[in-house]
This record gives sequence, structure tokens and C-alpha cells, in this order.
Amino acid sequence: MVNIIRYSLAFLLLLALAYTCSGEKKKDFDFFTIEEIGPKQLELIVEASGTIEAISAVEIKSKASGEILFLGAEVGDYIHKGDVLARIDQRIPSNTLSQAQAGLDVAKVRLKNAESQLRRGEELFKGESISEKAFEDIEELHAIANQLLVNAQVSLENAKIALDDTLVRSPITGTVIYRPVETGQVITSPIATVGGGTLLMTMADLNQVRVRAVVDEIDVGKISLDQEVILRVSAFRDKKFTGIVSKIEPLGQEVQNVTTFPVLIDIENKDNLLLLKMNTEVEIEILNENVTLAVPAGALRTRKDIAFVASLVGVSKEEIKDFLSIRPEDEGFTKFVVIKETNKGPKLTWVKVGSTDFQNVEVHEGLSQEDKVYVLPSEGLIRSQEEFGERMNIRIRR
Repeated sequence: MVNIIRYSLAFLLLLALAYTCSGEKKKDFDFFTIEEIGPKQLELIVEASGTIEAISAVEIKSKASGEILFLGAEVGDYIHKGDVLARIDQRIPSNTLSQAQAGLDVAKVRLKNAESQLRRGEELFKGESISEKAFEDIEELHAIANQLLVNAQVSLENAKIALDDTLVRSPITGTVIYRPVETGQVITSPIATVGGGTLLMTMADLNQVRVRAVVDEIDVGKISLDQEVILRVSAFRDKKFTGIVSKIEPLGQEVQNVTTFPVLIDIENKDNLLLLKMNTEVEIEILNENVTLAVPAGALRTRKDIAFVASLVGVSKEEIKDFLSIRPEDEGFTKFVVIKETNKGPKLTWVKVGSTDFQNVEVHEGLSQEDKVYVLPSEGLIRSQEEFGERMNIRIRR
């Protein structure tokens, strides 16, 4: 698209110079070419930019609150799953564990006594030495003792877990990419506080990273999942990286009336050369094929401007009117007008087109091998050139 704009501006300048040099408007329009059509190789690469990011980053927090006594990793360290990342003050959890163990011992003794009383009560009840109400009270005491034992066992297990939580272990194998805390800092647990607790560090697996490239809406429809992509970074200008399109996000972003879509590209990073937040230049090849018949993009016209440009090369108004009376299906999408050179002069014809690299367009119907077509600038460009030329002539006369 940038090249097309450049060519258009250059063409406009060329026309303006012609007006300036002649000092008057040309009577005969001759700023066009007649080109023969035939097979072409269509190539189109979409260029985009993006940044390196982790595919998945894990936030590490401690289930235990208290003072940090030890930190086992710094930013950039490679950590294996299960390694100790931090140790929190264990005094309170250790005391709670001792209390829970003592409570369990008491509960065991109570249950043992309750079991003895239950056996004795069963014998007395069978011998009708105690009432049914007295026996039910003995059974209730036994049940309560059993419940207290279960509660004591749960308390002990929870106390062990709380003590184990003072050792923060890595949940994944990866690299520490962020650590906002230091030894001696007092932290809070996400379990005990509403605010989410203190973040100890963030880890990510950098053996595979991702680029979030921003692609214009005109090009995003030509990109497919699992498509191979070439990437470059400023730190390694002489090296190409290969990635795979893993996702095209459905929500676009509009900035200054231009809508773009994020395209996620996964990259193998076994050598850890690609670092997070690196800027990347992405090249996505969306077209590379040989077609049997192609026409220059400048030869395609729409109903909106064909009447103006066709009259410039000698097509009569009656012929233009008769031609435009037909409205083919998909006009303006896959059907366009071209001006074909014939033995009897220029002739309007509808063509059905396919793939394009914005310089040449594949032709499916309407033209044959070695046909010749007129390539003209757009109506807007011609009129702009005329206005510019007139202004230049006025200045010259002054």
C-alpha cells in the first residue's frame, strides 16, 4: 500500500511537471500505457510489528503470612519445579502444630475412657442395672469423644499444612522474570486477606515465547492458523526466527480510524536469545503463487470512475452508457471493468479477478492470453493533477 501511494505521488509529480513545462493543458490525454497480459508470479508479504511476551506467566504468592527469612531466587534465575523459592517465619505455625499435637493426645485419652465406659454401660444395661436414659447418656459421651478426636486430627493436619506453607516451592520449571520483595519484608497471605496477598515473584517458561503482532484488518483475513512466520529483532539483525500463528484475536483495536487485530505467534526459544519485551518485525507470507493470467492492478476500474477515464482514451459516451447498463453480480468485489485494446480501438469489458499482490491481479474470466489492456491513473489523481497544473500555470504567468 505504501508503494502504491509513492507511485501515485510520483505519477502526480510527473504530470504536474508536464503541465508546467508546456505552460498549457494538453489537449490529448496520453498519460497511460497499453500492456500485454499473461502469466505472473504473485507475491505478497504482510509486515507487522510486535513485542516478545511469555505464553504463560505464573504469579508466586505465599499461603503463609509473616516475615520473609529467605529468598532462593533472583530475577533471571532458572528454577526447577519443587525448588524452594522462599521461607517465611515458622514460629507461629510451629507453635500451632505443637498445640494441635497436644490436643490430639488429650482427645485420644478421652476416647479411650469413653470406650471403656461404653463397654461397662452395655453390660449394666443388659443386666438391667441402669436405665435406658443412663445408657443413652453414655453413648452420647462416647460419640462426643470420637468427634473431639476427629477435630484434633484435622487441626493437627491443618497445622502441618500451615507449617509446610512457610516454604514456598516453585510450581513450574522456568525463569524468574519479576521479584518485587526482599528478605526481611513482612508479607500477607492471599488466603487471609481480601487484597490478594503479597506477590513474591513471577515465573515463566521462556523455552517457548510469543509475539503479539498487530495486523491491519485488510490483511488479517489472509492469515491462517499454524501458518509459518519469519521474525527479526534488533539485537540479532543477521538472524531469522521462525514462528507459528497460534491465534487471531477476534476483538479489533481502532486507532485514528484504522482497525487492527492482534495475531499471536508462538516461537521456540531453546537458546533463550529472545527476551521479553523485545520489539520484533514480523513478515507473514500470505501469497506466493504462479497464475496463468494476470493484469496490472492499475487496469482495473470501478463503475464510479470508468466513465471519466474511458472517455479520455476515446470511448464514446453512448458505448459507456450501454456498457454500464449491465450490473454483474459481485461488482466491485470480484468483478471489475478493464479497457481492452482491440483492432477497432479501446473496448470496455467485465473481468472476474482472484488473488492479488496489489501490483498485479489474477484474472479468472473476461480476458485471454496476450490481450492488451489500458493502464491509467485514477480519476481523483487526474483531477488533482489538473488542479495542480492550473495553479502552477497561474504562478508562472505572474
